Amino acid sequence: MKTVTDTNGITHSLVWDFELSFFDQQKFLTIEKLMYDWWWLSIPYALLYIIAIFVGRAWMVRRNAKFELRTSLVLWNTFLTIFSFWGASRCVPELIHSLIHHGFWYSVCDPSYKEGITGLWAWLFMLSKVPETLDTLFIVLRRQQLIFLHWYHHASVLIYCFYSYAYFVSTGRWFVSMNYCVHTIMYGYFALRAARIRLPRSLQQFITILQLIQMVIGCTVNIAAFYHKQDGYSCATSYVNIKISLAMYLSYLILFAHFFYTSYICKSSEKKSKEKDN
Repeated sequence: MKTVTDTNGITHSLVWDFELSFFDQQKFLTIEKLMYDWWWLSIPYALLYIIAIFVGRAWMVRRNAKFELRTSLVLWNTFLTIFSFWGASRCVPELIHSLIHHGFWYSVCDPSYKEGITGLWAWLFMLSKVPETLDTLFIVLRRQQLIFLHWYHHASVLIYCFYSYAYFVSTGRWFVSMNYCVHTIMYGYFALRAARIRLPRSLQQFITILQLIQMVIGCTVNIAAFYHKQDGYSCATSYVNIKISLAMYLSYLILFAHFFYTSYICKSSEKKSKEKDN
C-alpha cells in the first residue's frame, strides 16, 4: 500500500495496486468502450432478476422450511459495508475537493472524476449493482417480507448505472458519493442485525431519513443540471439522462416517504392507541 496523488490532485493514502488501474490510459479506454457497447445487457439481467424473484418465492412456498443463512448474511453485509466505506473514502474527498476549489456547477457538470482512483471506484460502484441483487436472494430464501420498493430499486438502479456509465454523466459524481455513504451505514446496520446485536429502532429510522435526503439531493442535482444547460452552459449530461434520473429519484422519494410513513409513523400511532386502550 502507498500514498498516491490522484489525477485531480487529491492525495489518497493506503492505496492498493489494483486502484491504480485507471492511470493506465489504454486500460481505461478499453473498459470505457466495453461499457459503452454492452451496457444494455443490464436490461435483460434486470428482467431475469425480477422473474427469478417470483419463481423463487413460489418455490419457497412449496418448501416445508426456510433457509437460515445467518452466517452468510453477516459475512455478505460486512463485505458490502467495507466495500461501500472504501468507495466513499475515495469518492467523497473528490466531491468535496470539486466543491471547494471549483464550485457547485463544476461538481455537477464536469466529468473529470472518471479517471484515476476516483474513476475506478465509480466503475466499481456501477459493477456492484449486479452482486447487490443477492440481497433479494437472502430475503426470498429466508422467507422475509419483500416489498415492491426493494426489487424495483435494485432493478432500476442497476440499469440506470450501466446506462449512465456508458455515457459517463457528470452528475454521477454526486450520486456515487451519496450512495457509498448511505450504503456504508445501511449495510453495517444489516450486518449487526444479522449477528443478532440489538440496535435502537431509531437507527433504522435514521437510515430511511438518510435515504430520503439522498433522493432530495439527487432531484436537486438533476434540476440544477437541467437549468444550467438551459442557460447555455456546458454540462456533461444529456437531457434524456436528466429526465430519466429525475423520474427515478422522484419515484424513490415517493416510495421511501411512503415506507417511512407506514413503517414508523403509522405503527407509532397504533402503538400509542393500544397503550391508551389498555
